[in-house]
Amino acid sequence: MKLNRPWRSLKHVLMFGLIGLILSGLISSCQSYPLKTARFPETITFWTMQLQPKFTPYFTDLIASFEQKNPSEIVQWVDIPWNVMESKILTAVSANTAPDVVNLNPNFASLLASKNAWVNLNDVVTSTVQKRYLPSIWQANRLGTQVFGFPWYLTTRITLYNQTILQQAGIDRAPATFSELAAAARLIKQKTGKYGFFVTFSPSDSAEVLESLVQMGVQLLDDKGEAAFNSPAGKAAFHYWVDLYQEGVLPPEVLTQGHRQAIELYQAGEIAFLATGPEFFASLEKNAPSIAQVSAAAPQITGQTGKMNVAVMNLVIPRSTQNQAGAIKFAEFVTNDENQLAFAKAANVLPSTKKAVEQYRQELATLTNATPLDQARQVSAQQLAGAEVLIPPIANLNQLKRIIYESLGAAMLGRQSVDDALAEAARLWNQNLKG
Repeated sequence: MKLNRPWRSLKHVLMFGLIGLILSGLISSCQSYPLKTARFPETITFWTMQLQPKFTPYFTDLIASFEQKNPSEIVQWVDIPWNVMESKILTAVSANTAPDVVNLNPNFASLLASKNAWVNLNDVVTSTVQKRYLPSIWQANRLGTQVFGFPWYLTTRITLYNQTILQQAGIDRAPATFSELAAAARLIKQKTGKYGFFVTFSPSDSAEVLESLVQMGVQLLDDKGEAAFNSPAGKAAFHYWVDLYQEGVLPPEVLTQGHRQAIELYQAGEIAFLATGPEFFASLEKNAPSIAQVSAAAPQITGQTGKMNVAVMNLVIPRSTQNQAGAIKFAEFVTNDENQLAFAKAANVLPSTKKAVEQYRQELATLTNATPLDQARQVSAQQLAGAEVLIPPIANLNQLKRIIYESLGAAMLGRQSVDDALAEAARLWNQNLKG
């Protein structure tokens, strides 16, 4: 046994030497002829607001098309209920777990844009891509020097009106201005006992009243961001709403209920006018077919400025994304001409690129036997040319809305005069600005 040990040692040496030669050869060959390694697909997490299940087929096809053209990317689509999106994205951004692409509106997105939460698209998007969007809509996502969102789909308010109620009140056409709206509402209340319209002053709901101030010629803030609404125009606008409420022309619950109440009242045939989008007509035909049959569409109501509102939905990209290139590529794909036009048709909204808008209008103009929904879409598309974002991105927009709405409410309830309510609102806003 002892005589065998040297041979065993020699055997081990030879064996390890051979392994070394083999490994050396493999390493050498790998260096000369690199092995091709497959790249693992990167995930793009995409959050939308309450688009399932109605638009699930559209997004399924859209994502499949993108992945086919971009095999190194996989899109994970997550649809978030409208009423929890803000809290969810705030939590995700704070925890550094935000998705790669998020569907938000500019007003809320600007809140986090002021905290530098989003990628500045001016730095990463080519001028060629930027120019494909309507210029005013691209600017709607600007805060200071940063552009924080890709414009996606648009809506312009229209006025749906109940023709039966107007006939009962002896009114031959829908009002076009706020002064005409007030006169019609008073006449409807007198002749039918019903209300002309419902508009919410709930601070947590629609900004429609805030936009109405702009349409009436009120400058909300000055160049320094301080209150500018305590002005003759602001006083006249406050008096408009206060007088209508105190005359009993507005339903008392306008101070506490949101826009949903306006929809329910219109569907029940209890109000004559509803400020909404053309996409609502499809729901009206389903939920209240008898009201839909007597409804027609007119342009949105405006003030002496003639300004009309357009609302923008956008796609933002968090700075924390680990796949910025893929996120930008996907956002550009979702908002390109072809895909915007397809979604606008599916959702009865408006596209935000120049080519898609032009094609959308041409197709609407050539419709034969247009349905009431088609007519509502035509009204919406026709007023897009002169429509604008009435309230540009403001970091603390919700606070401004709360201060103005609460001051209006105090005046409507007689707790303050219009002058005092305006002065208090201006004082609170400026104090908030300093704080």
